[in-house]
Amino acid sequence: MSNIVEGFKRFRREVFPAQQELFKKLATAQNPRAMFITCADSRIVPELITQSSPGDLFVTRNVGNVVPPYGQMNGGVSTAIEYAVVALGVRHIIICGHSDCGAMKAVLAPQSLESMPTVKGWLRHAEVARTVVEQNFARCDCGQEHLELLTEENVVAQLNHLLTHPSVAARVASGQLFIHGWVYDIESCNIIAYDAESGRFLPLDGAVVPMATPRSRFNLPG
Repeated sequence: MSNIVEGFKRFRREVFPAQQELFKKLATAQNPRAMFITCADSRIVPELITQSSPGDLFVTRNVGNVVPPYGQMNGGVSTAIEYAVVALGVRHIIICGHSDCGAMKAVLAPQSLESMPTVKGWLRHAEVARTVVEQNFARCDCGQEHLELLTEENVVAQLNHLLTHPSVAARVASGQLFIHGWVYDIESCNIIAYDAESGRFLPLDGAVVPMATPRSRFNLPG
């Protein structure tokens, strides 16, 4: 705890004065450009990874970067999504998984969750990803490759869940909102992103930025 308190003191003494005007603007309003849904894992710091400033990202974190389908569990994640889209008008939603994810390891070894019933219940929203991997990657063993595939498929599954939310679906259909699925590698800092057109994960820093957004079907009057 002393390290945390000392960190705050350094922030107040060294960081805050240099950005005082920014914090003054943020004191009464926020206008984030994107929502970032990621894992609660302590190694994942969205603002650091994307080099974003305070006020740039509307961040939601939970075990396994899960987005429950609309109507099943309209709790904190669903509420945050609706608020980000309707009240804040974000234009982008990023779902970001990561390497060495403890939640994905638990999905592969459900017996490890017997003493954590709420976590077990929460991770049922990732079961679809486990089934996809098991039934479509016959040669995949239960090692590192299996974990990596599951992490990717979980991001795809949560993107599909995201589109069940009415506020999201409506704005994606009209081209007002764009969705993205990333997997961040902790050791290398590489990010791969889901490309809906090809159905594959591609490097985020390639010549073309991969997009998980379906084609818009409606054009709003301009």
